[in-house]
Amino acid sequence: MKAAVIDAFGGSDTITLRRIRVPSPEPNEVLIQVASAGVGSWEADEREGKYEGYFGFKTTFPYILGWDGAGTIVAVGSKVRRFKVGDHVYAASTPLPKGGFYAEYAVVAQEYVSRIPSGLSIEQAGAMAWDALTGLNGLNKLNLKPGEKLLIFGASGGIGHIAVQLAKQMGVNVFAVASGDDGKALAKQLGADSVVDGHKEDIVTAARQFAPEGLDAALLTVGGKAADQALRALREGSRAGWPNGVTPEPNVPAGVRAIRFDGDRSQKAFAELNHLIEASPFKVHIAHTFPLSQTAKAHEMLAAHFVGKLTLNIDS
Repeated sequence: MKAAVIDAFGGSDTITLRRIRVPSPEPNEVLIQVASAGVGSWEADEREGKYEGYFGFKTTFPYILGWDGAGTIVAVGSKVRRFKVGDHVYAASTPLPKGGFYAEYAVVAQEYVSRIPSGLSIEQAGAMAWDALTGLNGLNKLNLKPGEKLLIFGASGGIGHIAVQLAKQMGVNVFAVASGDDGKALAKQLGADSVVDGHKEDIVTAARQFAPEGLDAALLTVGGKAADQALRALREGSRAGWPNGVTPEPNVPAGVRAIRFDGDRSQKAFAELNHLIEASPFKVHIAHTFPLSQTAKAHEMLAAHFVGKLTLNIDS
């Protein structure tokens, strides 16, 4: 099969297109013929070796990146009962000895796989798994109630633009901090009640106009000076959450509860996510799609400004 691989840790120029053997599924795994794969910022860190040893095994090369993907099941392990050959699915994987989704085929444990919700294209499904499951878990950890006022910082990014939609589905009022005119437009289009550009506008003043008594909660997808300033708009007794790995770690004011979380890729989380997606119009915004042969260019774009997600079209 064709795969975009690295033979050593390093920059985007370490990624090359190669032909390697198709992996075989173990009893509890499925083999997916991949149509679309997401390209996440964390995969640049993985490419550089920053996760080496984190998942309990030493990396062997050639190594296939890619944590998000969607496609069609073409083989199932002997203990798989949830899926059958021909099912259209998406999945949230982690680095594995058998490789990730930057390839024509990928093996994933069945517990981290779900059928694609109705209304989503295979390209959208391939881009969203980790971002959506991380955003959903963050919203759940914040224990949001209908009518509460939520700050989403990084609302035009991969996690953020999905979290805006999920929060609105939960009946929450969203104050979105996005990046650039295109980011503001996307957040507004997806339902945010108020949107500011975090690079150009006074976030705290706008937030206090939106919530004079203070915001009830915050979901941050990036850290830094602007994020810390935005947290000043939270009321005492509120809560602020962010995924593990956000750097610099947000500086939470006194009286605000800090919540750190990861993505939840349990079947319960997949079911909740799919229900929310199917309950109303939902969009995974694709900024740009690259053919598998241009995976290195996709990684270069991770350092540039874009809104939503990047994807790879594995068929091209």
